[in-house]
Amino acid sequence: MKLTPEQEDMISVSVKNQGIQLPSLQDDIIDHLCCVIETQLGKGKEFDKLLEEAIHDIAPNGLKDIQHQTLFLLNAKRIFIMKKLIYTIGFLGALSLTAGIAFKLFRYPGANTLFIIGIVTLFLLFIPLIAFDRYKVAISKAISIRLRIVLGALSAVTAGLSVIFKMYHLQGADILLGAAAIIFGFGFLPFLFFTMYKKSIA
Repeated sequence: MKLTPEQEDMISVSVKNQGIQLPSLQDDIIDHLCCVIETQLGKGKEFDKLLEEAIHDIAPNGLKDIQHQTLFLLNAKRIFIMKKLIYTIGFLGALSLTAGIAFKLFRYPGANTLFIIGIVTLFLLFIPLIAFDRYKVAISKAISIRLRIVLGALSAVTAGLSVIFKMYHLQGADILLGAAAIIFGFGFLPFLFFTMYKKSIA
């Protein structure tokens, strides 16, 4: 059974309202939905119900999820390079921090330098980068997941700054440490355990 122009417009509006911004992807999804719905028209179900079921069948998490996957495939090489860079920064930061602590224990020269490099690399570079990467993946998910990422990164950056301020005897180190503890304890942790709880009963 052929779709009416009004029904085709409703499909087009529904796809656009779900945040699909790539014109070629919009057209492909609209064509697919039209074909699926046309095969089911006249079998007793209303058009609105058929449209809802067709969208759910091709994208249970919403049509925007298809766009995210498409963009990932189109930019896969660049994304893999960025991920390698991020994790290399994290590894070098952790290595520097560990070496700084070991040097400090054995009273070797350069301990403070290695420690500071590790703190800056881990807390001020790696964690913001990894948080930004995770946030992009979670952009279409629940706000609790996005807030958990933001608050976790913010608490880590604030804690890293407090350590640097403390080592260089700058004012505000204790305030930064207190702020990091508050953000972590009353911001990040509640969202973390709320998400874990929801997953455990799902």
